[in-house]
Amino acid sequence: MVEVTVTPQSSLADRPVQVLVRGLSPSQLVTIWAWLKDEQGERFQARGFFRADGTGEVDPGRHAALGGSYTGLCPMGLFWFLQPDTLFRRLVKRDVAGSPFLVHLEVFDGLRLEVTPQERPLATCEAERWYVGPGVQRVPIKEGRVRGALFLPPGPGPFPGVIDLFGGAGGLIEFRAGLLASRGFAVLALAFFAYDDLPRTLSQLDLQYFEEATELLLQHPKVRGPGLGVVGVSKGAEVALSMASFLPQVVATVWINGTAFLHGNPLVYKDLHIPPIPYCTERLLFTDLGAIDNSAIFADPRDPTYSSSAIPVEKIQGKVLFVVGEDDRSFNSKLFAELAMARMPPKSCRVLSYPGAGHLIEPPGSPLCSISGMRGSPRPVAWGGQAQPHAKAQEHSWQEILQFLELHLGPAATMKL
Repeated sequence: MVEVTVTPQSSLADRPVQVLVRGLSPSQLVTIWAWLKDEQGERFQARGFFRADGTGEVDPGRHAALGGSYTGLCPMGLFWFLQPDTLFRRLVKRDVAGSPFLVHLEVFDGLRLEVTPQERPLATCEAERWYVGPGVQRVPIKEGRVRGALFLPPGPGPFPGVIDLFGGAGGLIEFRAGLLASRGFAVLALAFFAYDDLPRTLSQLDLQYFEEATELLLQHPKVRGPGLGVVGVSKGAEVALSMASFLPQVVATVWINGTAFLHGNPLVYKDLHIPPIPYCTERLLFTDLGAIDNSAIFADPRDPTYSSSAIPVEKIQGKVLFVVGEDDRSFNSKLFAELAMARMPPKSCRVLSYPGAGHLIEPPGSPLCSISGMRGSPRPVAWGGQAQPHAKAQEHSWQEILQFLELHLGPAATMKL
């Protein structure tokens, strides 16, 4: 009897699992099909073609995929290389606390390029992929001007505090905050426009809003001060670097594929006003799939004309980890990281730079999204990235980010799922 198992059956989405098929004939060719549906009902799927070993087993951690959604040895390939049935959809968990993603694994005899409802698999199983661990609390935040969601690990604490920021699409994205809280951090997933009663569009970066969020988090009885961390990607990385430059409470900053200058929107803080570099939107390109490639709309920040738009990173008192995808089609992130680091003391920063990784470097388990629709964009946006190097970059950078935050904020609580 053929059997397929996933161990552990229930796990955090950033943790590895083992897929094992038993009971096959030696050298039998099989297709392993993995699929899930997101909260909008969109299906994402991946498949691998394998040949069983002499004992009739297939283990993607020991046996290379011969073809399918990926090739070679990759223990998590059936999870990392999920792709949407509908082009330009991004896999994002919205209800992080209420339910997991349910991943279905089905084994078929021979080569199956498509699976019809009439075909019966040799074996099936399901795996739960959670974005919060047991006991993690999600607390909606609507205090003063601050809007977001606070994720607290179980127990009395106090826990190291982190603010989590996403980019130019706005709204509130919580999946990374849930995973960080499951690693023992108290995390505020912070919205800054296009959410609740916040402004619908981003006209300026009001640093006092982010200062208010910082003070709110540090005043929480379960948060251990005196400093906290900030994690930001894209526009959120621009915000994170600005917070680190002006707010002494920010002692550890993770900058993921951002800029080192103000772009499109000015920064205001008390009496300070930093003007932005305007976007050169006439330079945008359409890809062969009809997506927008924004990589050329940024004027050269090395032009002395734009020196007043630089984020004053020389003022940063804490530490900064720069995470760069060298195949980023949204920003020239490598250049921006280099320009920022050139103005910082060498011991205050370091860079992780990944060839083949795109713009949306996320926790492992998030499949590469190289193109997707985005709020406010008339067409899908190209993010870049190549599937295998991007997946490896996510796996490596996530462990480095966790270690960086623990090193500079103090040890986090340990949890299991």
